[in-house]
Formats: sequence, C-alpha cells, structure tokens
Amino acid sequence: MLAPEQPTLDNLRPWQPTDVPTVIAAFTNPEIEQWHVLRIDNTGEAEAWLAQWPHRWSSGEAASWAITTDGVAVGQIGLRQIDRTNASVSLSYWMLPTARGVGLAPRAIATVERWCFGLGFQRIALQHSTQNHPSCRVAEKAGYPLEGTLRSVWQLADGRHDVHLHARINSVDR
Repeated sequence: MLAPEQPTLDNLRPWQPTDVPTVIAAFTNPEIEQWHVLRIDNTGEAEAWLAQWPHRWSSGEAASWAITTDGVAVGQIGLRQIDRTNASVSLSYWMLPTARGVGLAPRAIATVERWCFGLGFQRIALQHSTQNHPSCRVAEKAGYPLEGTLRSVWQLADGRHDVHLHARINSVDR
C-alpha cells in the first residue's frame, strides 16, 4: 500500500464514476488505441475499468489518476510495476487529443515524480513504443533521459514493438 487513501495531487485526482465518457473517448480514440491492447467500447466496460482502481490502490499493485483541467478528466497517469523492495516504479500516461500540447502530461509526470520520490522511491521509469514519437517528446520534456531500447517487448495490434526506456533517479536527476 502506498498510502491509506489515494491522494489528490495538484490537478490529479482518483477516478470517479462520472469519468465514464472520458474513459470511452480515450479507449476508442485511434491515436490512443494504437498504443494499447485494451479497448473499451461501452459504459459497462468503462465502469469496470474505473471500479478496478480502488482495489489496485489498496493492494499496492498499481495506481491511476485522472489528469484534469477545470475538474474534467482529460488524461491518465498511473503507477505500474510498483517494487517497494527495490524502490522503483514505472509510469503510464495518455492524454485525450484535445488536451495535448499544453504541458499537462509533463506537469502530471512531475507531480507524480515528486510524490513518489517523497515516499522513498529511487527510480521512476517509463516506456513507450519507439514509434510513439509524441510520448517520447513528453518523456524528454519531463526530464526523463533515454536509457535505451528494449527490443520486441510489446505486442500491439499492428505487431511487435521495440520500446524506449526512460528513467529518472532520485539521487542523480533531482
């Protein structure tokens, strides 16, 4: 468990049932769907996706926040591969196309980074397909240097993908 209750951090908040339209919009958007294996087509699937997060939070398995602007969810940032023993964690993120290009994703990464480093994590990594150039730009803008390329790591809808690995180290990159 990271904390008893999932905190609201800056413009990041836990997902709410009212976020169903954002979830459906994201997981049916071709620009987002291209980089994910998950597709969510209807209200029931979106509600199930939203309902998983409190349990995943309380178990310490994963976390996800809605990235908001004026209280409306426009993106997602999450913690994956939470490893308390080695003090490392991986980030995931996506933004609706209408919310891109205004710095919300790098701001969300910086917010979660401060929080994670404050909890004692020493390494925060993020990965993206080498073909996902916008995600690479977000990582670079957030100050995550490229560490290398992992070959044929992900199976996406269009086949196998190499993956860029970016990371920040608490004692080195802060």
